[in-house]
Amino acid sequence: MNEVLKQIKERKSVRVFEDRKIEPNIKEEILQSAFEAPTAGCMMLYSILDITDEKLKAELAIACDNQPFIAKAPLVLIFLADYQRWYDTFTLNDCSPRNPGEGDILLACADAIIAAQNTVVAAESLGIGSCYIGDILENCETIRELLDLPDYCIPAAMIVYGYPTQQQKDRQKPIRFEKEYIVYENTYRRLTKQEHGEMHQIRNEKRGLNKRSIEEIKALCNRKYMSDFSLEMNRSAGEYLKKFR
Repeated sequence: MNEVLKQIKERKSVRVFEDRKIEPNIKEEILQSAFEAPTAGCMMLYSILDITDEKLKAELAIACDNQPFIAKAPLVLIFLADYQRWYDTFTLNDCSPRNPGEGDILLACADAIIAAQNTVVAAESLGIGSCYIGDILENCETIRELLDLPDYCIPAAMIVYGYPTQQQKDRQKPIRFEKEYIVYENTYRRLTKQEHGEMHQIRNEKRGLNKRSIEEIKALCNRKYMSDFSLEMNRSAGEYLKKFR
């Protein structure tokens, strides 16, 4: 197995970091890796916020579901789906552009997340752990105000980076679902109730859990899908996306 595939297989989210700064040249390599990512029409429909202000990091940690490790991370980057830059370019050059729509911002989200993942892979190759913070979409009004975002920018992803502690290095990577339940040939196939049960049971057994699949599914539904933060994320992000309709 080559080194890139090995690192992809071994990479896991890291939430506890050594008290150690990321060297400027290493940080630059991580940022540069984003610019090499695939991008729609070579437009680079994203911007990156390098969060260096400690007060702002602390405010983001609170706004993102009260997660203190965000404030302690040596490097915090926010990847914005950004159509504002191109809209301004078109406007300033008398192109009479239409307002960006839902499709435009979704395309920009794809660009931003692809760029973000490039930095995650690059960081891993440099011995630096990372963790996506999905809660950046929660409390959208608060986040937009904290970051002073213009109309056609939305935070698509936030990632924290740092050198992992030994405990984090030794921690087992969460078990993924089996390929047969994820990859379909040519057309989508909805799983039967039995297949859903098997999919979760196999993963539970690999994780060394004796819990019945249905118990875990109900617990996950309540903890994630039906949670207050999930409902708030849908409300606040939904309110923002109305401007694109």
